[in-house]
Amino acid sequence: MSEVYAARRTRLRDHCNAGGSAAALVSRPANVRYLAGAAPHGAVLLLGRTEEQDLLVRAGPTADRPTQERPDEALRVQTLPAAGGGDPAVAAARLAAGQGADSLAVEEHHLTVARHRALGSVAPRLRLTGLGSAVEQLRVVKDEEEISCLRIGAEIADQALGELLESILVGRTERHLALELERRLVDHGADGPAFPTSVATGPNAGRPGHRPSDRRVEEGDFLSVCLGATYRGYRCEIGRTFVIGTAPADWQIELYDLVFAAQRAGRESLVPGAACRDVDRAARQILDSAGYTEGLTVLTGHGVGLEIDEDPQLSPAAMGKLDACVPVTVEPGVHLPGRGGVRIDDTLVVRPEADGGPELLTITTKELLAL
Repeated sequence: MSEVYAARRTRLRDHCNAGGSAAALVSRPANVRYLAGAAPHGAVLLLGRTEEQDLLVRAGPTADRPTQERPDEALRVQTLPAAGGGDPAVAAARLAAGQGADSLAVEEHHLTVARHRALGSVAPRLRLTGLGSAVEQLRVVKDEEEISCLRIGAEIADQALGELLESILVGRTERHLALELERRLVDHGADGPAFPTSVATGPNAGRPGHRPSDRRVEEGDFLSVCLGATYRGYRCEIGRTFVIGTAPADWQIELYDLVFAAQRAGRESLVPGAACRDVDRAARQILDSAGYTEGLTVLTGHGVGLEIDEDPQLSPAAMGKLDACVPVTVEPGVHLPGRGGVRIDDTLVVRPEADGGPELLTITTKELLAL
């Protein structure tokens, strides 16, 4: 993998050189990990004029911060003293000035004002410029190794969800079910959950971002579950809705079929070159035409990777088009206050038609099951 990380750093270096910056300081943890192979707590990456000047600067390990991640073996690492070593970002700025750099591109969207001031004070002759979202944009298109990690994470999430569906659900609380799902994720090899697991029952079902409560599962409830697994740092997600204990009511079938149609329209729109807003529109217009304009989520989906919410955003105001090998979610839903609702969420990879079209990573059935 050393060649992969070196190539990523070279691409960023070319971007910085084109913008007139002699060096760059990457501090956002996901970006550090993308470029260095690991992001120890508080570590920053100093990108120099040449590959030989690249340096991972990290704080000294402590007893309560074990160091399990291993950075790219070809990358030099400088560890600050455990006691009083200071801020790695400030130390990196001092090193950049010592290397003769006259400018340093920084991730202003990640640095605090106080930290930005500290960089300027330690190297007053170093001109600080904005790196913008350059690394985030590099991360949008995934290589096959990254997609493989997402695929394995999706398999783990599918397995955890499938096992839960085989258990007795009536009478158990949302909170209990969420904790059990997260335990199963780890049991099956995940680093951990990709985000806090959401289990929503009855009137809570279909609410985006619902935090599990002590409400108990009842006969006839909609049960909406949204979970994700992290595998080797890469995060995927899946969301499904079921009916508990009895045949679905007519209104539940109608609502489910509507959301399923919207989700399918969004999935089928995932082709290279498609405008991000058009994917959102494909799903949203089905729900709009059925009278559910109010209360819809602000987006239909988003990119996933080292973070659970990355670019691109699939929303009405989204700019840009999809590329091949971009993993995204498609997750429309409808929530009816006081009654419940439906949410269906998949992680897919954009692929050209010649390669079979969008690759579905999360394969748990989308049939409306009565559990």
